[in-house]
Amino acid sequence: MRNIVLRTGILLGVLGVLIACGSPSKPAWEEGNAVVPLPTPPLGITAKFTDLPEPPTPERVRLGRWLFFDKRLSADGTIACATCHRPEHAFSEPTPVSTGVRGQKGGRKSPSFVNLAWTIYPVFFWDGRADSLEAQALGPVANPIEMGNTHESMISSLRQVKGYAKYFKEAFGTDEIVKERIAKAIADYERTRMSGNSPWDRWQKGDPNAVSADVKKGHALFFGKAACNQCHLGQNFTDNSFHNLGIGWNAETQKFSDDGRSVVTQKSEDRGAFKTPTLREVTKHPPFMHDGSLPTLRDVMVHYNKGGHANPTLDPKMKPLGLTEGEIQALVKFMEALDGEGYQDKGPASFPQ
Repeated sequence: MRNIVLRTGILLGVLGVLIACGSPSKPAWEEGNAVVPLPTPPLGITAKFTDLPEPPTPERVRLGRWLFFDKRLSADGTIACATCHRPEHAFSEPTPVSTGVRGQKGGRKSPSFVNLAWTIYPVFFWDGRADSLEAQALGPVANPIEMGNTHESMISSLRQVKGYAKYFKEAFGTDEIVKERIAKAIADYERTRMSGNSPWDRWQKGDPNAVSADVKKGHALFFGKAACNQCHLGQNFTDNSFHNLGIGWNAETQKFSDDGRSVVTQKSEDRGAFKTPTLREVTKHPPFMHDGSLPTLRDVMVHYNKGGHANPTLDPKMKPLGLTEGEIQALVKFMEALDGEGYQDKGPASFPQ
């Protein structure tokens, strides 16, 4: 009887402690990074996540958001995906080229990836060397001048972070951490970064006052005299293809500073060709082009207006446009009206430990 009373007293004591303390609290790093439903594509984006062969899941997106912003994926803990793909710049950057570990400068500017969930042709990076968002996510990790790591070392580092195991299990069914799962989670987070509901989208939807007269003039030029929609087309204003605009061509040496697509295809006709970027949120990340060589959108239009820089493999679509200064400014206003919403994210406040 005494033992029963003693055990009962201990049990009541434990219950008292639990009641006093409440249920175990969530880890601090879950604050601001909860599992939430997938976002609804904004106005102007007609595609749906269910259109994808393997749609993102909220659990993978939550995990991928941590991984995208976590500098521990790099060799020295100083560089994350978000270091170059900055949310406040529509996941691009405001510099001509990227800066990696130990302050090393790359040769290209990080492109925005908004609305890339529904890429028509599976080619990523400026030169199209990756065939999926997953491959694109892993590439910079092992690049010696970007994140400077190896996939094996990245995996080892993440396995040492005990707090991550729970979230890999929630996202994939087991707590195993492998590069394919890391890539899938990051790619699924990137797929949720969308841009739409811009003034131009609202005008197209029927609001006559959503944009100015200059924007309407620029729209007519974009789809008419300037023929920008030959390459900047569809809901994301890109053909996801490659074009030589003459950027980086040196007439004296007869060489490009960067051969672009031809490095991947080994075809001479692809020299100097780079992927058409989206125009969604284009005002967020000057300077422009793959090398950041054009400071403003006006400079971009001046380049197109003169037909680019002549070179042996110049895209045949590049021809002088005969635009006036007023028409150039109207086209800039049109592109400014493509700034919208849906991609914004400040990133998680803290990370699993």
